[in-house]
Amino acid sequence: MDLQEDSQEREMNLVEGDKVQLIIETETNLGYTVLINDEFDGLLFRSEVFEDLEENMEVTGYIKNIREDGKIDVSLRPQGFRNVIGSDVEKVLQKLKDSREGFILLTDKSSPDSIRFHMKMSKKAFKKAVGNLYKQKLIAIKEDRIELIKE
Repeated sequence: MDLQEDSQEREMNLVEGDKVQLIIETETNLGYTVLINDEFDGLLFRSEVFEDLEENMEVTGYIKNIREDGKIDVSLRPQGFRNVIGSDVEKVLQKLKDSREGFILLTDKSSPDSIRFHMKMSKKAFKKAVGNLYKQKLIAIKEDRIELIKE
């Protein structure tokens, strides 16, 4: 009994948004079961995964949701709009800076699969990041590409 109470008390130390260590356990229809901080079971939904994962792989994750039934949903991306949009904007900007030509052959019309493959993010996240860069006047959006505006 003491052990169970202790376990539940420790679980309360986790809050949404916390950065945690995950060990990938089993792939399921929904995604992956994971072990959180060597203590708690969690679920990483397939829609949250933009990279190849293997069993026993260790990755950094974030607490996405602690459900009423005590189950924990996790993500591989920081939670909260500011954190996510910032890292996505950086990723798109870095991809543009790393390209020799100063452009990427992706636009908001590109397929979700193409964006996921090239950028390792969802189309929705890509469009938000591109919109942010466009508002900052750092990029030009052409019919078939996004170009970095040279200073």
